[in-house]
Amino acid sequence: MEVQLNRYLLLLFILLSSFSSFALPRFAVRTGSLCIDCHVNPTGGELRNQRGWNTSRKFLPLIPAKEDFEMTNKLGENILFGFDIRGQYLGYLGENNKRTDFQKMQGSFYTAVNLTEEINVSARYDYIWNIFEGFVTAHVLPNESYIKGGSFIPNYGIRLDDHTAYTRGGDMGRITNDRLGLIFIPTYVESGAELGLYISDFAFLTMSVGNNLSPTIFVKDPSYTASLQISPTLGEHMGLLFGGSFMNFKQRVGLNIQNSTMYGGFIGFGIMGFSLLGEYDIAQDYIVKDTSSSALMIEASYQIIRGLEAVVRYDRFDPLSKINDNELSRIVLGFDIFPYNFIELKTQYRIQNETPSIKNDAFVVQFHLFY
Repeated sequence: MEVQLNRYLLLLFILLSSFSSFALPRFAVRTGSLCIDCHVNPTGGELRNQRGWNTSRKFLPLIPAKEDFEMTNKLGENILFGFDIRGQYLGYLGENNKRTDFQKMQGSFYTAVNLTEEINVSARYDYIWNIFEGFVTAHVLPNESYIKGGSFIPNYGIRLDDHTAYTRGGDMGRITNDRLGLIFIPTYVESGAELGLYISDFAFLTMSVGNNLSPTIFVKDPSYTASLQISPTLGEHMGLLFGGSFMNFKQRVGLNIQNSTMYGGFIGFGIMGFSLLGEYDIAQDYIVKDTSSSALMIEASYQIIRGLEAVVRYDRFDPLSKINDNELSRIVLGFDIFPYNFIELKTQYRIQNETPSIKNDAFVVQFHLFY
């Protein structure tokens, strides 16, 4: 296993070295932007605001729509709408069990109403997972800091758009027999409150308390989450991102209730069309009481031309740090293609590595329609 792992790490190093040196939260870190610059939710993801929508229309696709074709994401002056629809073709290349499957991934519809310049109401419904998010964000604190209340995803780590990364929710048993990864599976939503503080132009602190909406995961005790993000701009086309996150929660393991804690750090660097993301997390009493687990993610992406990005990611998850040779890792090689307005085609080949060594690589072809 060690020889094979070293070979994968060498491959990753070669691929990263073949680009110039740049990196982080992909689009945001390349430009030194904050999540709120392109999204209604201050912690990112989901509904795009007017700037994010215009960027997706004019600067992201290989072939943008003609300027004389009228389109907008606004219903009136103070109402926005949008959606994310994903489906994929998954191929599992097991040594004795090869199979393919068409999967429904996401069917989210969004809306946001600006009640005033400082207060807005946002909502999301996903008909695939039957998830509802709805929250009010009030930017009534100094420096446009805010208070948010309702149901939402807590702000922890780097929120990749691929939930199969082990720092998010893992592959949920689709490729391996177990769900290996942190708790942020697609159905993870909390009901509670969040405080967001823009300490300076490049320092962003969030703190939240809430209960998970799925009774099968958490009990009545609330979870506590905090994250600090530092994102200074190093130049006109160069950005840096680093910070850390913490989360404490109660969870049900079998018939027992145990207190679990996660903490970790993230870092990234971006310049021009290149970004590099990295996150490492430790989870105490997560799988089994009195044990620790760890998750690692490193992702590099490079914009070859407008509308075409090469992506390389290394994932690693160690469920029980006290036990040797039980780690699971993989390298993801792929391309993200934006051929036309609001259309993304994601292709991936996933090289799995585990002990005992078995052949269980996989490939993914994902279609994403967004607005």
